[in-house]
Amino acid sequence: MSHYSPTDMARHLGEGLLSFPVTHFDADGAFLEAPYREHCAWMLGHELTGLFAAGGTGEFFSLTPAEVATVVAAAVAEGGGKTPVISGCGYGTAIATGIARDAEKAGADGLLLLPPYLMHAKQEGLADHIETVCRSTGLGVIVYNRDNAVINDETLARLCERNANLVGFKDGVGDIELMTRIYARMGDRLTYIGGLPTAETFATPYLTMGVTTYSSAIFNFMPEWALAFYKAVRAGDHAHVMDGLRRFVLPYIALRNKGQGYAVSIVKSGMRIIGRDAGPVRSPLTDLSAAEEAELRVLIEAVSPGALSAAA
Repeated sequence: MSHYSPTDMARHLGEGLLSFPVTHFDADGAFLEAPYREHCAWMLGHELTGLFAAGGTGEFFSLTPAEVATVVAAAVAEGGGKTPVISGCGYGTAIATGIARDAEKAGADGLLLLPPYLMHAKQEGLADHIETVCRSTGLGVIVYNRDNAVINDETLARLCERNANLVGFKDGVGDIELMTRIYARMGDRLTYIGGLPTAETFATPYLTMGVTTYSSAIFNFMPEWALAFYKAVRAGDHAHVMDGLRRFVLPYIALRNKGQGYAVSIVKSGMRIIGRDAGPVRSPLTDLSAAEEAELRVLIEAVSPGALSAAA
């Protein structure tokens, strides 16, 4: 059973930094619940306003619907009541509504509705998909605008009028005009989340458009660094933010861009480097090479030597 109403969940998320834990697998790709729960507990030992289980960084796309429910239940066992636990949700409408109901039974506080699988659709079709998921559950729903599922401000406004539990909007598009139109139209009706990879790059300009929080994959292996960066963004500390971008975020992005599908792989490499191995990524993703992981180690050591010394 959820510990938060949809509006309380959304409000809480907007007050601080969000984290998307990786999902732990063994060498054969089976889910490892005990280390996953330990990792969630470790993350929750730091300031955090939302734990997104089985999200994009958690390899939602490689999990079966039953596995999503299992991963979410494990996150709830550690985070339930401490901070909202949000479940990934997606695929076609029939599968998404099933995932939504299972997540609610598992104790999740909300849903992050990812784009439906592969399909490009008109605004009317996307609206029907989102509304059907909203009406299948009492949980708060955050719609993720990206890739093949980009709704405009008019569609979003109509959905919000009809669905009180549509309480969040995560932007993964980077269309400044669209984001401005949405915030100007919806204002405080929604909580806005930055969802561009890597979110730290866009955090400062997005803050001026009402996007008070974002999903930090870096939090998985450098939580203190990620929190300090977020606080600098909120405080308008331009010097700190630019230093963080130059010294870590931009080189990190350059390394991530060396391989397709590295957005998750690089996070799991960061976990291995600090001594919190979460196992390999599931296919069709591939792990970083040894040389690439060595490059990441140098970057981490330069900005957060404590992360490595703590793991030693």
